[in-house]
Amino acid sequence: MLTRLPFLKDPMIAVLVIATALALVLPAAGEARATATAVSNVGIFVLFLVNGMRIRRSEIARGIANWRYFGPLMLFVFGAMTLLGLGFGLLADNVLPPLVALGFVYLGCLPSTVQSATSYTSLANGNVALSVVGAALINIAGVVVSAPIFAAVGGVGAGEIGGGAIIRIVLILILPFAIGQAVQDHFIDKLVAHKATAAWLDRAVIGIAVYVAFSGAVEQGLATMFAAADWAALVVLVLAMLGLALGAAWGTGVALCLPRPDRIAFLFAGSQKSVAIGAPLAAILFPPASAGFVIAPLLLYHLAQLVLAAPLAMRLARAGEA
Repeated sequence: MLTRLPFLKDPMIAVLVIATALALVLPAAGEARATATAVSNVGIFVLFLVNGMRIRRSEIARGIANWRYFGPLMLFVFGAMTLLGLGFGLLADNVLPPLVALGFVYLGCLPSTVQSATSYTSLANGNVALSVVGAALINIAGVVVSAPIFAAVGGVGAGEIGGGAIIRIVLILILPFAIGQAVQDHFIDKLVAHKATAAWLDRAVIGIAVYVAFSGAVEQGLATMFAAADWAALVVLVLAMLGLALGAAWGTGVALCLPRPDRIAFLFAGSQKSVAIGAPLAAILFPPASAGFVIAPLLLYHLAQLVLAAPLAMRLARAGEA
């Protein structure tokens, strides 16, 4: 029965569960943590190098040209969602540890997903081409703007967002992506032919980043700092934020008078958040002792969006056919 649920077919769920469980049972500490962090940084560099190779420059150009759709989408993802994250961060600050509350602000500043937003747009009979270009463009922008936006709204202590963090972002995220774009013509056909392998590279790098982050949190007493009531409060806040994000994204599409297929693409690209950007970026911005707490809302949000997106997409498809 469980295997009939579409979200359980996503291997990323298994990767996140395994990485989190491994950190709880066998956390990387001492010299092992330094090694794991170095491996994570190398993996992130390679991941963004590959991303630069496989996101076509023509797609970026088409996205920039269609500002009637992408302008509002950018404002929603990095403006409205940031404010939503800030609001939930203030609510969470009353019931959860400060770093977890800060995680809601961090969550709001992140770009949307690429693969799942596109998949569910297709399942809902939305505009798939627009979804692919929009999600790719937002992710590219997120590499550059998510950290500064987070620094602006997060206040003092919002991670190590100083000169050192900026240098790490440039060297580990932006530089490899730029190199990938420059050499794209020589490798893109091979990447298309080995799409499945590239997808597992994504999952492996994200899994390592999550493992390193949660290892630090476990060392700081993650298990003892959270009571059952704390976990319940975190889940309720995450679900409430996702519900409001979905409603706001759909309402914005209606207000913009977008055609239904475009509105569906806006819904998923606007409301979903990317662990593929969030986990590696957190590994750069935060020390391991803090990163696990900060990304806790992101991991739960990512799981919740996968659980809810499939039935929502199928309902939208049935409504469109009717």
